[in-house]
Amino acid sequence: MNGAESLLTTLINNGIEVCFTNPGTSEMHFVAALDEVEGMRCVLCLFEGVLSGAADGYARMARKPASTLLHLGPGLGNALANTHNAKKGHVPVVNIVGDHATYHLQYDAPLTADIEGIAGPVSHWVHTSKAPGDIARDGAEAVRQAGNGKVATLMLPADVSWGDNPNGAEAAIEIPAAPAVPASRIDEAVAKLTSGKNCMLMIGGCVIDQQRGVLLSRIGKACGARVSTDTFPTRQTRGAGTGVLERLPYLAELAIDHIKDLEHLILIGAAAPVSFFAYPGVPSCLAPPTCDEFKLAGPDDDIDQCLMALLERLDADSVEPDVYALSLPELPAGNLDVNAAAQVIAHHLPENAVVVDEANTSGLALGPVTATARTHDWLNLTGGSIGWGLPAAVGAAIACPDRKVVSLEGDGSAMYTIQALWTMAREDLDVTVVIFNNRKYSILELEFGRTGARGGKPGPKAASMLRIDGPDLDFVSMARGMGVQAERATTAEEFNRLFAEAMNSSGPRLIDAIVPTLF
Repeated sequence: MNGAESLLTTLINNGIEVCFTNPGTSEMHFVAALDEVEGMRCVLCLFEGVLSGAADGYARMARKPASTLLHLGPGLGNALANTHNAKKGHVPVVNIVGDHATYHLQYDAPLTADIEGIAGPVSHWVHTSKAPGDIARDGAEAVRQAGNGKVATLMLPADVSWGDNPNGAEAAIEIPAAPAVPASRIDEAVAKLTSGKNCMLMIGGCVIDQQRGVLLSRIGKACGARVSTDTFPTRQTRGAGTGVLERLPYLAELAIDHIKDLEHLILIGAAAPVSFFAYPGVPSCLAPPTCDEFKLAGPDDDIDQCLMALLERLDADSVEPDVYALSLPELPAGNLDVNAAAQVIAHHLPENAVVVDEANTSGLALGPVTATARTHDWLNLTGGSIGWGLPAAVGAAIACPDRKVVSLEGDGSAMYTIQALWTMAREDLDVTVVIFNNRKYSILELEFGRTGARGGKPGPKAASMLRIDGPDLDFVSMARGMGVQAERATTAEEFNRLFAEAMNSSGPRLIDAIVPTLF
């Protein structure tokens, strides 16, 4: 058994059954091992930013790591944006990065790079295997380090890959359980929640499933506290039957107003809320200066144990939670805009769908309308680096082949990783992509004004940097060219027909929705 075969077997032994790949010469023995070792599904992606985003989407839905296979430092560099998103979202990923043979590094060949230096900022754990006899053990350690929410990056030199591993593969390892929240912190939180002051419980940095949402609603009602998610929860179950939770607004000015009266902000897995960017005259910290921010649980802690302890201490078992009732909007007619599209999506979204949201400014209309749709999971852009949505939909569809995946995508961000459409077609994934095509970087138009640059009004050269027309992007042709069925919608009636057809069929589809900007 060579090093690559022992590594592959170790990953499979530890439940890692999917590898998103874009290999090169240094990884050929790992690629060859795919025919020698049964049990790994390898998914080819045409760009490394696609495979890293796909690993993120897969891990969020499978609730276990995927692996990636990357080619040297430049390949890892191409994957960094979506690896950053995974790290910010506390999503477990095991990256395997091929490297030159250990004896070849001294010659500084053209592709030689400081791979550990590149990996460090987007990884919790970085390691280079030194010998074939070490690689299986190192692979098992990468799985352990990834755990339930970390990014582990393991370098695989070519000679470590092709050399014989006399030690063979490693068996399944035990992932340490999430640590319990100490009783003293529970006591302190309960004291704040029962103080009679204006309190909010904010959850984030983790999966907010239906049970957790309902528990939060009960807890909040029992003590009179507001309950909220952070701005971009990693994964949240929404729709009919789920707990009514607030969501911290994205725009700093709105977020500041939203929590301006808080006296206690109790954080469960969430970080203290800060503005995404600095703006002249706008505070970076969003909670009022007099608000006491208390970290009850970190994202690595046992969130379920924490919520159950609060429920018990507040005697909230019998409290009736506030949950959303099913309420589907009427279908719109006439002009197509993001509000009309949101109504159509909420009306037709099937039970148990997975929604991947990178609609950006167009997405502002989607959240409120879909809150009362059929029950579904919603994935958000946790790290703010665009080009995540289409790849994450690939990963989500591979993790959940029996569920409809809906990818809501802005036209500008779609172009970062448009190659993901090819993988959707190659793997015959049940993904419906909706492109909100307003032919602008609309979010940047908004941000231009908010930063006060040039008095908030772009000149002709600046304005041209915020538009993506001339020529217009033809998403229908691009999708069809990569094997995905695609059509364009310019009216509400057309969008309704196309989206309904997509929800009632299987396989990859794209709808190019021509919409005006939201503001």
